[in-house]
Amino acid sequence: MIPTSNHQVRGHRFRGLSIGMASALMLLSLGACQQEAAAPAEGRPVSVVKVEAGKLSSDITLSGEIQAEKNVGLAFRIGGRVAERLVNVGDRVSAGQVVARLDPTLERNQLMAAKAALQAARGEVNTTRNTFERQDRLMAQGFTTRPRFDQALKAQEAAQAQLENAEAQLDLAQDRLGFTELRSGIEGIVTARTIEPGEVVQPGQVVLQVAREDGRDAVFNVPARLLETQADDGTVFVTLADAPTVTTTGRVREVSPQADPVTRTFTVKVGLDNPPEAMQLGATVVGRLELSTAAIIAIPASALTQQGQSPAVWIVDPATSTVSMRTIDVLRFDPGQVIVSQGLEPGDIIVSGGIQALHPGQRVRQLTPMPAGGRTATTDPQSGKRGVPPT
Repeated sequence: MIPTSNHQVRGHRFRGLSIGMASALMLLSLGACQQEAAAPAEGRPVSVVKVEAGKLSSDITLSGEIQAEKNVGLAFRIGGRVAERLVNVGDRVSAGQVVARLDPTLERNQLMAAKAALQAARGEVNTTRNTFERQDRLMAQGFTTRPRFDQALKAQEAAQAQLENAEAQLDLAQDRLGFTELRSGIEGIVTARTIEPGEVVQPGQVVLQVAREDGRDAVFNVPARLLETQADDGTVFVTLADAPTVTTTGRVREVSPQADPVTRTFTVKVGLDNPPEAMQLGATVVGRLELSTAAIIAIPASALTQQGQSPAVWIVDPATSTVSMRTIDVLRFDPGQVIVSQGLEPGDIIVSGGIQALHPGQRVRQLTPMPAGGRTATTDPQSGKRGVPPT
């Protein structure tokens, strides 16, 4: 037997202990690896949302002014020199009221001449009638000739025609004298005038503008891009700029077919429903139109990721609890949400939280919100049991 030293014995014991410890560490590491390998099988906890279709509402606000729904221009039927202007801008006029007069001297002279011509025509008719009646008696007795009888008949007919012409000229002269007075045919408010006494006007020249009392419009200058939008019911909410409590509603009554050459905007007239008295002509108002788009899909901004150069989201397959990436088309970005135009359908389940470490085909656990004030719970896709994840 070969004797061994104490150092050799202690060395063998140390090596045995080291081998045992190494074996134990390997077993522990193997168990940990098995646990880590089993953990992903349960699925990565993620927050999800269910896609729902809705309508996106927005408001359009524009400034405008109150105008009369119908404006009537008043003009003389004949030309002449203005003798009187009886109203000013802002005056209220009634139907039939005289608002201006022309110098009637010429028309009065024409009326007197027409009356004189009528008197002469009547005298000529009496003379030719007497002559014809005499020729008619002589013709019956055989004391005159046919040519003389025919001549008397034609003279009577010509005199009668001249009388009718004189009567028409008298009526025309009377009308022209009446046309020297300009009368309002409607009830309203004078909004503009273009004449002063002493000026000479032409027939049909508008000299006064009158706004009818039976309607009010809110008039706005609208950019072309806004004309393409449409509201659900077309109702416009109109508010007085100086008094926000004075409000009413209206509907678009008229849209100008041609843009203004300077501002490149279109004039839109909104007919007001029972406008308050405070909304006087020329008052500044604010119009608000509520718009709703067609069915759109809005998702949380946290759900948006990227695939190549295209925006994308993670879709959860409810049957297998696995995720896949799908590209989408974004209509616009809003604070906190993204408006999607294509790529998603109502009912799709997308990942809204925890998208950083996902990869295609990965199993996930859907986090569903608890009642207000509680913590977020997880749902196991296999057992269906819910629990609170560790913090």
